[in-house]
Amino acid sequence: MIDTAQSLPPSAFHRVFYGPSELRAGWRLCFFLAMVIALINATNWIVARLLPRADRITLFLVFLLINFLIFLLASWIMGRIEGRTIADYGLPWRGMFRGQFWQGALLGFASITGLLVVMRAAGVFYFGSIALHGADVWKWAIVYTLVFILVALKEEFRARGYGLFTLSAGLGFWPAAILSAVYFGYSHHRNSGEDWIGLFNASAFGLLTCFLLRRTGNLWMPIGMHMAFDWGETYFYGVADSGQKLPGHLLESSSLGPAWLSGGTVGPEGSVLCTLLIVVVWLICAAWLREVKYPKPDKIQNSRGSL
Repeated sequence: MIDTAQSLPPSAFHRVFYGPSELRAGWRLCFFLAMVIALINATNWIVARLLPRADRITLFLVFLLINFLIFLLASWIMGRIEGRTIADYGLPWRGMFRGQFWQGALLGFASITGLLVVMRAAGVFYFGSIALHGADVWKWAIVYTLVFILVALKEEFRARGYGLFTLSAGLGFWPAAILSAVYFGYSHHRNSGEDWIGLFNASAFGLLTCFLLRRTGNLWMPIGMHMAFDWGETYFYGVADSGQKLPGHLLESSSLGPAWLSGGTVGPEGSVLCTLLIVVVWLICAAWLREVKYPKPDKIQNSRGSL
């Protein structure tokens, strides 16, 4: 007896929404974004009523944590629907603050240090004198460590978590990585003091962290690198970070010279020397990390090409 249900081809409606085995990647991403936008609007409304007189710094920290949790929650919900875990989207909790994170942190701090040494040799940067003393040294070091861990978690998982995984299923990893990097760079355009070189370098940094994700299998090395690079800029060396110079920095440094070389109001990220740094770090990591580990083929093979 012929099973007509299995012999009939899928309907046009089914083909629009479904790939070989699940909802197409584009629709899954749309549902994810709709959920994120709804949660952001809801939490903005709640925070505005619970903290009507909160200062700018408090609101920044509150929204930093909330936005990370929103992307984490939305990813968890999509994972339950898809039969996947947060680890599949690049954030395995078993790897939290372990070896790869600290390797990334060392790479990030070494990168900003190397960049500033080269800028000093070019005569466009001066390390200056120590600006903090006593307990303030440790207080601000700890404060900025916690802040930039949160910044790195939010920005890396937002740009290279569920969205990158799902786009990779539909487009392939590198087209998805380029879109992710462009989005990451564009997300900095409202920073005061930012310019086009800084935005380009932010996008290039985003592509570099996509590469690290590709070769390490998760986001912990990119998170460590992102955290330490920002920490080195803001706290240790006291330079602007994406156009933002904050109080509580260890060194009272200064820069001068043409903006394309010194970074101008952007900070070191606005210098063409930062562009060269990203290329050098990429080449070093390509020689060091040779195996492709993300995304795992068994996690996306049924969705590949089904945007």
